[in-house]
Amino acid sequence: MKKNKHYFGKFFMILSLIFFYLPIVFVVLFSFNSSKSLTAFKGFSMKWYEKIFTSSNMMEALTTTVLVAIVATFVSTVVGTLAAVGLSKSKKIVRDLVLYINDFPIMNPEIVTAIGLMLFFVTLGIERGLGTMMLAHIAFCIPYVILSIMPKIRSLDPNLADAAMDLGASPWQALTKVIVPEIAPGIFSGALIAFTMSFDDFVISYFVTGRGVKNLSIMIYTMSKRVNPTINAVSTLIVAVITAGLIIVNIMPIVKEKSEAKRRKKAEEAGLDPDNIEPNNDGMKKLMAAAVIAIVGVIAIIFHGNGKGEFEGQVLHIYMPGEYLGETTISDFENATGAKVVVDEFDSNEQMYIKVANGDKYDLLIPSDYMVERLMQEERLKPLDQSKLKCWDNILTDCTNLAYDPGNVYSVPYMWGTVGICYDKTKVSLEDLEKDGFGIFNDPKYKNQLYLYDSERDEFMVALKYLGYSMNTDDPKELKEAYEWLLDVAENMGAEIVTDEIIDNMAQGRLPLGLMYSGDATYVLAENEDMGYFMPESGTNIWVDAMVIPENAENTELAYEFINYISSYDAAYGISEYVGYTSPNEEVFDEMSSEGGLFYGIDSYVPRSGNPNDEVFHYNEDTRKIISEYWSKVKVAASNAK
Repeated sequence: MKKNKHYFGKFFMILSLIFFYLPIVFVVLFSFNSSKSLTAFKGFSMKWYEKIFTSSNMMEALTTTVLVAIVATFVSTVVGTLAAVGLSKSKKIVRDLVLYINDFPIMNPEIVTAIGLMLFFVTLGIERGLGTMMLAHIAFCIPYVILSIMPKIRSLDPNLADAAMDLGASPWQALTKVIVPEIAPGIFSGALIAFTMSFDDFVISYFVTGRGVKNLSIMIYTMSKRVNPTINAVSTLIVAVITAGLIIVNIMPIVKEKSEAKRRKKAEEAGLDPDNIEPNNDGMKKLMAAAVIAIVGVIAIIFHGNGKGEFEGQVLHIYMPGEYLGETTISDFENATGAKVVVDEFDSNEQMYIKVANGDKYDLLIPSDYMVERLMQEERLKPLDQSKLKCWDNILTDCTNLAYDPGNVYSVPYMWGTVGICYDKTKVSLEDLEKDGFGIFNDPKYKNQLYLYDSERDEFMVALKYLGYSMNTDDPKELKEAYEWLLDVAENMGAEIVTDEIIDNMAQGRLPLGLMYSGDATYVLAENEDMGYFMPESGTNIWVDAMVIPENAENTELAYEFINYISSYDAAYGISEYVGYTSPNEEVFDEMSSEGGLFYGIDSYVPRSGNPNDEVFHYNEDTRKIISEYWSKVKVAASNAK
């Protein structure tokens, strides 16, 4: 019986190890995938590692992460050590009160600490950036250091410091030469925890940063919004560094022990007392010096100037959707102009609006059409000086002079496209799509086989277009009818409501139907030849993301330079090639969609024109509130139906 229990324990341990380490093995494997897919291995390649080291954004994020972690660790360890020693000499009531307060940040959810620190900085009028991130990291690391050191201090003889001073030591010497060596293990463990917490932090960093300052956690979060295998490569490198660190930590004591034995043996052979000979640490000192020089060198390389240009030394602050640039877009612009570009990224137009409405300053925004219209209505945008724009001859007329900004007084197109149905041609018939249109999402034949996209605007567009209404209707009866149709889909069709994970899911053909943006569908169709893209004749959303200059912009001249640069052939090609969305640059569009082009034969890359039922979204705050409330109920119904 005991033997069986022994084998069962081993089996359980093996299963536990597999459970914990298999995902890491999966990440490492797919970091070498030649395809963008995060789930299907198409062949060996090192290109995702190359992209890490050629990406200035990634290198800056890495440097910021390491720099903040080192500073936070050093300061929090010093402050935490002094605080712990001071508490050990305080009255019990004071010590207990401070320790209770010290436990609050550890027990509190990170989101509470993050919001508290953000409001603190905002209240004091402190501009958020690298400095606020460092202060925040120091603040949340100190409690962990104190918590690690206090048990070691409690185990000390309380008269140790007094005895040292009786023997002639000063208070500082008593602290540094007597107390600190005794509690060194606690200090070391506290420092390790502080470094780990700082290096790994996302939530607090996300709330207290600003002006384009990002650490690795924020960078990875941004990358995860779209299919980006670079995440796997970054994660693999982190695992490799940690593994190497663990190996070194475990090997160094063995090496040191052997080195010490050799030293003693040589001393004895020479007839010397080994205990009276100082060990030679020159090698270790040189190694540490080389490491410091290397770190400083990397930081210097990353933060070096961008070279000379017309805008040398100037900074352009941009606020735009994440993962919406080409691989070298920013670095090429910086090299050409000598300027520095700081990019902040938002998850939604609504998130962008909140920051702009609260007075955050940017030189350039890239919102969607309906949000451009809202910002225009609220007079938060500057009318464009057309004399400074040299890009109009390059831009397709199909995505200009649209209803959200007649005459393009405030905006220049950045990307454009449609919303349509991505479908598996081997499982969904074109006849059903032509017959049902968007109604296919409520066809019982496809129950439990479809995705809905978690966007209230786009899903209500689907329902309204199927019912024969305008997607910009403000009629309460029509909106309620659309809600009831979506509710019926949620309750009876087993639809999965997803966000950007739909991209890889559709590429792998996990379900045969899904509502998608045309740019995302372009990637899916390029990855899987069985996939198609369909736009119902009842109409769809023709959308445009556009570049605008906010009213409080501080560097409008550089903003105009960036708009002209983005609209040029080289920049537009690089962006469209990387993100898969349709370029408004006429030459790029023709080249990519014509025979031999990168996206030739992929219907989703070519937005439809000439259909009178296609529309552009308009902004209406009252309608937005109604559909937002309705959509929340639809999501609850879909969740309950599972």
